[in-house]
Amino acid sequence: MTGASDQTSKVLRAWERSAPTYDRKITSFEKGPFRGGREWIGERASGRVLDVATGTGRNFPHFPPSATVTGIDLSPAMLSVARQRAADLGRDVDLTHGDAEHLPFSDDSFDTVVCALSLCTIPDQVAAIGEMKRVLVPGGRLLLIDHIGSSWPPIFAWQWLLEQVTVRVVGEHFTRRPLKLVESAGFEIVEVERLKAGTIERVHARKLS
Repeated sequence: MTGASDQTSKVLRAWERSAPTYDRKITSFEKGPFRGGREWIGERASGRVLDVATGTGRNFPHFPPSATVTGIDLSPAMLSVARQRAADLGRDVDLTHGDAEHLPFSDDSFDTVVCALSLCTIPDQVAAIGEMKRVLVPGGRLLLIDHIGSSWPPIFAWQWLLEQVTVRVVGEHFTRRPLKLVESAGFEIVEVERLKAGTIERVHARKLS
């Protein structure tokens, strides 16, 4: 338990530090390797939407106007930016401070659960995926986007070397491949896209029961 708690604290400190500059830094990546990812999510999200690790709320502009959006994040500083973004958009978003591994919501509460560019830093991704499934209604949609371990060995080797530093410093993983975990959790895979030499993955899955 102590190790898990230490990892969560490390991730929290990293996001608290990066909150003021996150939008500026991520913009270049969203024009490059992550291009179109948030739009991809928005096209598939509907109903009661839970945005896990909502960060600064960069998904908010892409959710359909008919959606009821709830966002949760570990970092109060990130939530503060998200709250301002929602206000600027004139969008009513229910923002909650909390942990993706222990979602403070009842079973079968949401029609869509989204997690964009965040499973790479959640210490226990198995627990987080299990929680996402728990709060989804039967037939509900899980939408994931993240950087993952490349399907090309030379790039995977470089990612492995990189994460020897990033995991220790900020808790960020580069070789994770969550698709198998989603399948093991009992989801039906509806759609998968792998881009940029297999380093970017988009997953659309459905909760069977």
